[in-house]
Amino acid sequence: MRLEGWHLIIIIVLALVLFAAPKLPSMARSIGQSMRIFKSEVREMKKDGSSEAKDSQNASDPVEGKVVGHPDTATPDVKARNTGETDVPPSNRV
Repeated sequence: MRLEGWHLIIIIVLALVLFAAPKLPSMARSIGQSMRIFKSEVREMKKDGSSEAKDSQNASDPVEGKVVGHPDTATPDVKARNTGETDVPPSNRV
C-alpha cells in the first residue's frame, strides 16, 4: 500500500479535527481578521500610490537648491590657514 498526496491530506485533516477541534474557531477568526487587515492595507497602499502619482505630475516645476557650509565653497583665506591638519590618522595618510 502506497501513500499518495490525497491520503496525506485526509490524515492531516483528521488529525486537525481530532486534536485541534477546540482551537479551530479561534484560528479561523484570527485568519479572517488577518485577511481583513491585509486587504485594507493593500487598498490604502493603492490609494496612496495614486495620490503620489498625481502630486508628481503637478510638481514638475524646477527646484533651486543652495549648498550652505560646504568645505569646497569655503573662503580662500580659510583654505590658506589650513596647516595640514586632517582628521585622518598619520598611519593612513598618503
